[in-house]
Amino acid sequence: MKKIPALPILMLAPLLLLSGCNLVVMSPSGDIAMQQRDLIIFATVLMLLIIVPVIFLTFLFAWRYRASNKSATYLPDWHHSTKLELVVWSAPIAIILVLGTVTWIATHRLDPYRPLDRLDAERAIPADVKPMTVEVVAMDWKWLFVYPDLGIATVNELAAPVDVPINFKITAQSVMNSFYIPALAGQIYAMPGMQTQLHGVINKPGVYEGFSANYSGAGFSNMRFKFHGLDQKGFDNWVAQVKANGTALNQDAYMKLEKPSEKDPVRYFASTEKNLYNKVLNMCVDPDKMCVDKMMHIDMMGGAGKESAENRDKLQYDDRGVDLSVSPDHGTEGAKEHSSIKTDAMPVSSTTKADDTTMHMNHTMPGMNMPDSEKDAATPAQAKN
Repeated sequence: MKKIPALPILMLAPLLLLSGCNLVVMSPSGDIAMQQRDLIIFATVLMLLIIVPVIFLTFLFAWRYRASNKSATYLPDWHHSTKLELVVWSAPIAIILVLGTVTWIATHRLDPYRPLDRLDAERAIPADVKPMTVEVVAMDWKWLFVYPDLGIATVNELAAPVDVPINFKITAQSVMNSFYIPALAGQIYAMPGMQTQLHGVINKPGVYEGFSANYSGAGFSNMRFKFHGLDQKGFDNWVAQVKANGTALNQDAYMKLEKPSEKDPVRYFASTEKNLYNKVLNMCVDPDKMCVDKMMHIDMMGGAGKESAENRDKLQYDDRGVDLSVSPDHGTEGAKEHSSIKTDAMPVSSTTKADDTTMHMNHTMPGMNMPDSEKDAATPAQAKN
């Protein structure tokens, strides 16, 4: 029987280990993700210019100066070489300078808050193409997508036309999450009471995976959705399907939807309440809660005095007053209500002190946007680079 060489098998072993991996990050379908892929490849190749020679020379020196090699030059008093020092220091410094410069430029060019200036490497954005806005809410444990220009919303399903820029406005209903579609663009965090942004464009039709990339509780592993890249006709048909099969998303429907549930099916909403996303962002969908932007305005004006003590309950925004040690039933329809747990937590902010600016500071963290008023909520200020 013919023996199979061991060396080729060892060389193929890494490929066999990677055969079950999904390499979507290295073969994306959106221009932003492609630029990020190119940056990863460039940085890796640049660093390998040092790593590969070092590994090779390590083995070469170990073999060349082995104890059994009597022909190797033996210099026990050698301690310095100017030429070697120049190579050892100049090559890494040059690589660091190049890598730092390219990374700095790419970081600003791929800023998720920066509107797109092209569809891909060969095409600019046509003047007649209007970016599509999608408002994203990370919930427990599902994703809500609101299309304000179309008046529709979906749960755990997202769609967009090919070659149309998408402006995502992202927030969370309760805890921190991370919105990520590897084929489209990089991940960005979703946080309650704050708004982050992401711009992207899908260049190829297809069905892509989206998910939460930040652990957020019991149902995190099933917090996934499908992103459909469609041609314009296909997208119009999808919108018509949502309107034909959907229900109304109003305040009452949202408050039922926000209850923790796992493995939620795709749901459609044919209409949405105006400014619902802004209420979610300001944590006041519940009419008994004070909106964050209103509270911030009171603080900015110096507080409301002792007469505002009754606002204490309105400023407790913890809507997770449920026992999460017991996982809720699967699906939204079968999810049972959990008993509320009354807490003695201090209010998020006090309005009895003129110098209390805690919440105002929290909502002006770098990279986050928080509207100062309901009027400005639809167009929050851009974060400064």
